[in-house]
Amino acid sequence: MDITTLTIAQARADLDAKKYTSRELTQAYLSAIEKTDPSIHAYLEVWRDSALAEADAADTRIATGDVAPLTGIPLAIKDNILIHGRIASSSSKILEHYRATYDSTVILKLKAQGAVFLGRTNMDEFAMGSSTENSAYGATKNPLDSTRVPGGSSGGSAAAVAGGMAVAALGSDTGGSIRQPASHCGLVGLKPSYGAVSRFGLMPMGSSLDQIGPLTKTTTDARILFEAIRGHDENDGTSLPDYALAGGGKRIGVPRAFIEKGLDADVRALFDATLEKLKGAGYSIVDVDMPNLPYALPVYYIVCPAEVSTNLARYDGIRYGLSVQADTIQDVYKKTRAVGFGEEVRRRILTGTFVLSAGYSDAYYRKARAVRALIRADFDKAFATVDAIALPTAPGPAFKIGEKASDPLAMYLEDIFSVTANLAGVPAISVPSGTVARDGVALPVGFQLMGPLRGEGVLLAMGEDVERVRG
Repeated sequence: MDITTLTIAQARADLDAKKYTSRELTQAYLSAIEKTDPSIHAYLEVWRDSALAEADAADTRIATGDVAPLTGIPLAIKDNILIHGRIASSSSKILEHYRATYDSTVILKLKAQGAVFLGRTNMDEFAMGSSTENSAYGATKNPLDSTRVPGGSSGGSAAAVAGGMAVAALGSDTGGSIRQPASHCGLVGLKPSYGAVSRFGLMPMGSSLDQIGPLTKTTTDARILFEAIRGHDENDGTSLPDYALAGGGKRIGVPRAFIEKGLDADVRALFDATLEKLKGAGYSIVDVDMPNLPYALPVYYIVCPAEVSTNLARYDGIRYGLSVQADTIQDVYKKTRAVGFGEEVRRRILTGTFVLSAGYSDAYYRKARAVRALIRADFDKAFATVDAIALPTAPGPAFKIGEKASDPLAMYLEDIFSVTANLAGVPAISVPSGTVARDGVALPVGFQLMGPLRGEGVLLAMGEDVERVRG
């Protein structure tokens, strides 16, 4: 077996045909992790013994014909998704030794199918970042070029799949944290509609923005993994009712005015070439006017930190994780959070507290919410005439490790094309569209499609077409 190119679909066919066992497949990935990960740091922890035990249980199921799409398939899980009894640190020192007391809903669904869990993957601390350099446990490197970032915040999950250390992985996407690392690592990344996948058991960063989704080698695999984890959940008050995936649709809208600036020239050329190929395959490509998209990034970096400051208030040295002793409760709070939180987390907590404060909430937070409503209206208007909206996934390919670490604004600009989908709550997918050259290395670039709420079926069908025209 060639595990570097193996897909969920092929592994399922091979396991069912008895070409190899789940234990043999899992062992192959564990060996690959042992060989490759010391230089990449995709994993924070590998669960070798339990993974082999889960593989043995899957082989028993397969032998009896009790087979689901993910039975015996080795997966990697982002470190902010709870698995009962496992450490879930969100790559933060403040939760370094915290063990989950229950399974997240997505994990329950995967366990029911008999999936194999290889380990937990590195990420930007509490999902705050675009490069997986903000982890308290060290940066993850891009397996395609170890001098570059894999993207973030789901960079560990993306590096695990791109580096041949997992068949597929789960990540979470608050402002592009699945799609952007998918673009940088040459993968498919799907951010579902808000509420399509339960957030129960996902450590919250921005509760109105977060979504769990798949990182895979192909759009077909993204469909398989999405189908496995989606569905209504009574434990999640924002969960959507169950719905069917409807395909079809050949009209793509392009907000060209929004992509005129801030995009590398060769990335723009690749984006335009992909549109032309789709046009040749029978698609209609039309310009759409979405005048409020330029405000999406500043709106996101008001709304998201505001929700961060609220969600991370629970990590106070009393209820969860790290506790630094002091003479007063107030000093326990201060010292624990100062030691436990990294620089980017502290920055966003302070920003969020500021924009929610009595003197500034009207000037910042409430205005941001109003503009967010305008952005949603832009999407609604566009989807009245087109089936999907196309944007680049990121302004450029993977950048050098350390290149933007000291410039938060430059790092935030990496999210300019992806935060729009989270603010509107609509699904989005990044599919590889080709490569551009940097320092003699061919680096992958993603082509992003956004669809209407519950429109994953349309996006997945279009993603398959992007793969076909790419050749």
